[in-house]
Amino acid sequence: MSTLDIAPGVVTGKNLLKLFNHARTNGYAIPAVNVSSSSTANAVMEAAKKANSPVILQVSQGGGAFLGGKCNKDDASLNISGAGSVALALHVRAVAPYFGIPVVVHSDHCAKKLLPWFDQMLEADEAYFAKFGEPLFSS
Repeated sequence: MSTLDIAPGVVTGKNLLKLFNHARTNGYAIPAVNVSSSSTANAVMEAAKKANSPVILQVSQGGGAFLGGKCNKDDASLNISGAGSVALALHVRAVAPYFGIPVVVHSDHCAKKLLPWFDQMLEADEAYFAKFGEPLFSS
């Protein structure tokens, strides 16, 4: 396998394409794992570090709701699942470089009824981009 020349941490844009092309060219799959807490995200990144493998962390609407607190319910004025998903992405951004591997933060599939959750993540992406020049989520 050729050397992957991508800095550790969350990858986006051209580096994300570079990562996917490297996997395709070298014939390997990048594991994708649904995470619903900072503990599960850290455990997955630790396992990927031990395997010297990039990893995709997926956050779903249900995972975001769990992270935001299962006792809190989404309603018209409070999108706890969106807040939880954004909190998880911010956590991964803060710690991923220390694991020494490329990490993809992926927003999982979205049914039409879950668009408010996805909209909140897009708003966070735009705000993060305005401040740091790249989106909060990789995809």
